[in-house]
Amino acid sequence: MKISVITATWNSGKTIGDTLRSVLNQSFTNVEHIIKDGGSKDDTLEICKSFEQKYYTDGDKGRTINILSDKDKGIYDAMNQGIEAATGDVIGILNSDDFYTSDDVLARVAEEFEKSPELEAVYGDIHFVKDENLKKCTRYFSSRYFRPWALRFGFMPAHPSFYVRREVYEKYGLYDLDFRTSSDFEMMVRLFVKEKIHARYINKDFVTMRAGGESTAGLAAKKKVNHDIAGSLRKHGIYSNQVFQSMRYIWRIGELLYTKTKYK
Repeated sequence: MKISVITATWNSGKTIGDTLRSVLNQSFTNVEHIIKDGGSKDDTLEICKSFEQKYYTDGDKGRTINILSDKDKGIYDAMNQGIEAATGDVIGILNSDDFYTSDDVLARVAEEFEKSPELEAVYGDIHFVKDENLKKCTRYFSSRYFRPWALRFGFMPAHPSFYVRREVYEKYGLYDLDFRTSSDFEMMVRLFVKEKIHARYINKDFVTMRAGGESTAGLAAKKKVNHDIAGSLRKHGIYSNQVFQSMRYIWRIGELLYTKTKYK
């Protein structure tokens, strides 16, 4: 089994090194790492190219890196281009400012798919940190209690932990670029509600995610996210309202309280 990991980059020079090292450190080595750069003006591409030899040192184990660089229409278009270029049996997304929490994440993903041929997707947990202290968890996001009906409340599995067989994208389509800030949410609605894919939760912390990305920053960004979430639900005929949507913020308060208790 081969796993394709897609990383969309744009001026990611300060963080991309951590992302690349975390892929190299994975115990599962039959990995195709696709870097889709949108025309960075900093040293992102130079850093990525400096890691090329390290990937191919273990070439006999299957690890490769494919660096693509041209203009795109944003992060979801970059993800789509990465998916179209992928040759792996399973595809996942690792953002350019995130990194794997442990060295056995991809091994665990491969294990689940290999023992269950009917399985179409897996997902797990992630946690957030701040740049000044990458060791301290500021929020733990668990997908344990996700159910498809919860999508009407704006609750979805942690996208950076979502791994899916390539044929799922081939059958059901790529990220919808009409949803500029929450196309990942629309994808989840489409796959879990409309197509009813067979997915499984893995009780594991997949990814360490730096807080401050487009989907986690600022009031204006949150308004855009809420607009896209509402539009995604309407597109697929799922009733929701502002009261329903507010429930995920109550859930988030619970996550923060849990995090403070567990990670003092």
